[in-house]
Amino acid sequence: MGSDRPAKPYSDACDRNRDPILEVLRQHFADRRHVLEIGSGTGQHAVHFAAALPHLRWQTSEVAANLTGIRLWLEESELPNLPQPIPLDVTGSWPNARFDAVFTANTLHIMSWQDVVALFAALPKVLAAGAVLAVYGPFNYDGRFTTPSNAAFDEWLKQRSPHSGIRDFAAVDELARSIGLSLVEDRPMPANNRTIVWRGAASPGAAG
Repeated sequence: MGSDRPAKPYSDACDRNRDPILEVLRQHFADRRHVLEIGSGTGQHAVHFAAALPHLRWQTSEVAANLTGIRLWLEESELPNLPQPIPLDVTGSWPNARFDAVFTANTLHIMSWQDVVALFAALPKVLAAGAVLAVYGPFNYDGRFTTPSNAAFDEWLKQRSPHSGIRDFAAVDELARSIGLSLVEDRPMPANNRTIVWRGAASPGAAG
């Protein structure tokens, strides 16, 4: 008798980039405990990272329409450090919780710039003192594409949605600095992507 259970969503890109990203997270999330992933997509990254980094409680989030697919991945994994996904639209309400790390992959170039600004403006509501932010995806530098393939990708993005596009590193770094985050690392990744890591200042009374 066939099952009417829906198929899990799947992304080839997640399987290709998960291990290079994990190398970065092993370093910068080693002393973290509670991660908020913004725009968890299919949920594949969350399962891979939560399995490899069992000291982390990995909170997935997405727009409501995508939560069902994430739940399928999380339920199959049966990982104790993967709570149920939560709805999150960067321009809407955010969770009433604090996280010492935030991760997001392949989101900034999909959002409008206005939504990117809204995301960074809202981050202080959920960031604990000294929190780490890690962002994966393509970036421009000095207003230029880093490769012809990224230029072609940007053109494809804009044809699909005129408000999307590869963001300039300096503009995103300015948003991060405006909320008290300092650049820690800008690491080149396969397929002309980057993983950029910022860290907030520790609370005044923290030992360090």
